[in-house]
Amino acid sequence: MLPTGLLPEMSESLGVSESSVGLLVTWFAFTVVATSTTMAHLTRRMPRHGLVVAVLIVFAISNVMTAFAPTYGLVVVSRVLGGLAHGLFWSVVGAYAAHLVPKEQIGRAVSITVAGGTLAFVFGVPLATAAGHLIGWRMSFALLAVLMLIGAAVVWKFLPKVTHHAIRDTDTNVTATQTPRALRTKKAKDPTVSAVILICCITMVIMVGHYTFYTYIAPYLIDVLGVGTDGLAPLLFAFGIAGAVGLVLSGTVFGPRPQLGIMLAVIVSALGVSALAVFSANLPVAIAAFVLWGIAFGTFPPLLQTRMLHTASLRFRDTASAIYTTAFNAGIGGGALVGAIVLNVAGLEVLPFVYIGLLGVAFVMLVVSDIVIRRRALA
Repeated sequence: MLPTGLLPEMSESLGVSESSVGLLVTWFAFTVVATSTTMAHLTRRMPRHGLVVAVLIVFAISNVMTAFAPTYGLVVVSRVLGGLAHGLFWSVVGAYAAHLVPKEQIGRAVSITVAGGTLAFVFGVPLATAAGHLIGWRMSFALLAVLMLIGAAVVWKFLPKVTHHAIRDTDTNVTATQTPRALRTKKAKDPTVSAVILICCITMVIMVGHYTFYTYIAPYLIDVLGVGTDGLAPLLFAFGIAGAVGLVLSGTVFGPRPQLGIMLAVIVSALGVSALAVFSANLPVAIAAFVLWGIAFGTFPPLLQTRMLHTASLRFRDTASAIYTTAFNAGIGGGALVGAIVLNVAGLEVLPFVYIGLLGVAFVMLVVSDIVIRRRALA
């Protein structure tokens, strides 16, 4: 998320437009979309613990490349490398917590595990903005690389190892007489596949809407709301704190009821963004609406993933996590791309209304998904 908070600085330094810098998010996310499922398949028999460590090291390398890249094209290359690591990381980590705890604790475990990702989404932009002002955008990426290496060391030392489904034949009840064709047929009959795909489609629609607007939130706050450059980082930190509140709510209140939490979050997001757009000339009201939106967004990542893991069978859980990662990042990249197009064609003021429309689509899909999943449970 660093480029989103550093749009003006990176644009000036690299000699490209702000929409081009926004598209760095698209390059990153679309690499995840194109490679995460394949990478998850190719590494399915590798130990999860060592894989996480290796991926964090590749992350560090990609951020060093970004920090020292002299041209926009080389920044794109570094973002593609980061996207490769990112897709594989979440394909593994998304199911890691579910392997550590019994099913009735998956909601709490996922909320804790995904907390890092959620806090990155809500605090990444304000932290990047503050760091960019203090040490410059290049050193911000270099600092992130150092933190990645520290994280790799901590994971290697302290994270418990797990035995995942790909090396645990008892999960699929495979017998010595089953042919590969019979095994593929058996896997294809998993009754949870369609429901998981529907949840992942909902995730993609919500993220497309969110990142259509939020990728360009810095210029929106400056040019539409009239927030000064000095006030940008504090306002984004307020959004981040609000997102942390939403994260706590997702783990404590809505963890056992993720579907209800997601539906409420969609409604509250639509209300918050609507008020932000309509009352943009009234700064106190606009800021309150911005914070309300932040609370709602903080609930989305953990609740969507919890809903997916509750729906997926044990045998399908790792693959489902890869599909979810693909959908989530397709939404991020697609949103940044749609936002760039809308920004160039219609202007900043239109971005929130595109988001509101997509939230309406997501709400209808949520209602349909609830009916489909209930029928599957009764079948």
